[in-house]
Amino acid sequence: MAFTRATGKHRRPSRVHRTTARAAGVAALATTGVVGTLAAPALAAEPEVEQSGLTPVVTIGDSIADEIDAQALAQKQAAADAAAREAAREAARERAAEAAKEAREARERAAREAERKRLNTFVAPITASYVSTAYQAGSSLWSSGSHTGIDFHASSGTTVHAVGVGTVVETGWGGAYGNQVVIKMHDGTYTQYGHLSSIGVSVGQSVEPGQQIGLSGATGNVTGPHLHFEARTSPEYGSDMDPVAYLRSHGVNV
Repeated sequence: MAFTRATGKHRRPSRVHRTTARAAGVAALATTGVVGTLAAPALAAEPEVEQSGLTPVVTIGDSIADEIDAQALAQKQAAADAAAREAAREAARERAAEAAKEAREARERAAREAERKRLNTFVAPITASYVSTAYQAGSSLWSSGSHTGIDFHASSGTTVHAVGVGTVVETGWGGAYGNQVVIKMHDGTYTQYGHLSSIGVSVGQSVEPGQQIGLSGATGNVTGPHLHFEARTSPEYGSDMDPVAYLRSHGVNV
């Protein structure tokens, strides 16, 4: 009895709708989460693997593939948008830091200018007065034979001002000067205020331009009330310099 072998025409034909490359791409997308819940139900609804004797191939429809591609593109765009937002935030932080730096530098410049102005501000020791006795005027009234300062006209009790920024280095009785105050100025020179009726500062105290340091009077060797003012290179008697030139060099009109 003879048996007839079935010919190839009775074999079930192989159906392949996507290439192996497409299948590999889908597999890669699945591992990164792109396919996710979108592709899984659709793949389950279609024949997933064909027994063809060859490498198994995942079969998906064109619409699903397009949606997967769109989802991958959307994720790529979202990542780009996030990077752009972060770059914008970083730029904003840099601008804010630069603005803060500029504001801080402006405040520092203003503070330096204010300090420079304060240190360079000088005033007359007596407001609205005039020099009644000039520097180096000769007379037997002075032990040195000449006047070591200038006298400002002032009645007793007139406010006496520090002429500039400085520190008080001496107060009290000064012999022929009567009650006196000596101030070391910020530039290293000294100013002296004599014949005071009262003293309003103490040694070590800092003073500002125009600050009251005492009241004029007629203490010491005088013929009447006035303020004796000296400019010196040291706190000691005999180191005097022209007080009018000193005050004028600091912008005080006397």
